[in-house]
Amino acid sequence: MKLAYEKPVINKLRSGLMNKFGWSPAYARKVRTNIDGVSIDDLVERYGSPLFVYSERTARQRYRQMYNAFSTRYPNVQFGWSYKTNYLQAVCALMHQEGAIAEVVSAMEYDKARALGMPGDQIIFNGPHKPYAALEKAVSEGAVINIDHLDEIVDLETIAKKLGRTVHVGMRLNLDAGIYPQWSRFGFNLESGQALDAVKRMASGGKLKLNGLHCHIGTFIMDPQAYAREVEKMVKFGYEIEDAFGFGMEYLDIGGGFPSQSRLKGVYLPPEVAIPNIDEYAETITTALSHALKPGDFPKLIIESGRALIDEAGYLVTTVVATKRLVDGTRAYVADAGVNLLFTAFWYKFNVELDREAGGVNETSVIYGPLCMNIDAIDEGIQLPPLKRGARLIFSPVGAYNNTQWLQFIEYRPNVVLVTTNGEVEVIREAEDLSDIQRRERLPKHLELLKKA
Repeated sequence: MKLAYEKPVINKLRSGLMNKFGWSPAYARKVRTNIDGVSIDDLVERYGSPLFVYSERTARQRYRQMYNAFSTRYPNVQFGWSYKTNYLQAVCALMHQEGAIAEVVSAMEYDKARALGMPGDQIIFNGPHKPYAALEKAVSEGAVINIDHLDEIVDLETIAKKLGRTVHVGMRLNLDAGIYPQWSRFGFNLESGQALDAVKRMASGGKLKLNGLHCHIGTFIMDPQAYAREVEKMVKFGYEIEDAFGFGMEYLDIGGGFPSQSRLKGVYLPPEVAIPNIDEYAETITTALSHALKPGDFPKLIIESGRALIDEAGYLVTTVVATKRLVDGTRAYVADAGVNLLFTAFWYKFNVELDREAGGVNETSVIYGPLCMNIDAIDEGIQLPPLKRGARLIFSPVGAYNNTQWLQFIEYRPNVVLVTTNGEVEVIREAEDLSDIQRRERLPKHLELLKKA
């Protein structure tokens, strides 16, 4: 068979030193033939490509590791699974089975948690938009509600009056923990006095009882000391509230934001070097708690982790559908999955593994997705050996946010499977077809096309 002619290209070889992308050329030579003992070939043959694959074993191990890091250092710990991170039913159920309650930030997520079987008193209701009907439902079902703004105070007072009882609530704070830009959009600012004014408003109304504080300082926080500053300020404010108004703080909800082993774009060091391990976060947070709390006080420490629990459990198997050279000579590959499925590619540089050994010299390459958009690039500076059409690339970690932020745009969304702890494979979300996309559309009669005879 005669090979297709390809114009020669001269590329500078990089023999193992870090380049501006923070990668070693050998990095993409890693080979992954299976996920938890199930071969990539078998997975693609049975469920197609692209394909999201979750490891139940990894998710459970990660949860237990993180929970043990905190619970062995502090006697009153509760995890709240962050639904917005990944609200596939199987993932949520797995986290609840491990002991996490539900942390939701919308009426939709609240409904998902209830439909999954979580009772209202096992749900934390956060977020800036809590419709009145959803708030009323959450109050009647005993959910933990963390107030985000003054309008919610008004709504909750109306509900309390309607029910003829005092309603227990929490309050979200935003504060300076040394992380910039500061997340000041959510909750009430502590340093400006806004939070104290909100407490005065609740106290004067007489219908709400504040019994907890919530704060979420950001996402992918790589400085454990930021959490120490957060905790110290929350505890101090809690005691001020108790002294002034008699509101005792039954829980301190420090949010989430713990990093996974993802690699942020622009960070040269590998995650295992740049990111502290979870024990360092747990030690820093619980030490700050022990110093700030009065002797004998052990309010519930709520942690709303998402990314750090599920990211490493997720993989995306893709297939190279085309190869080409760009005008500047750069090698480019087109994969059957792009930013429609890996929305976090805009911020993170994934691990990329091959499903088999590939010979040849590595060269800087671009991996594009299948979308008819120039921004659909999963990786714009990866060292890859020459790959043929049909080669498979496995991206990880992709378990956080990609299955909640993915887009039904141009392409169908694929199967999602779970490799169970006993090595079986379960479909946890079926691939879409045209009926999924069109079933809520309505075609006016006068726009119907004539049917073919």
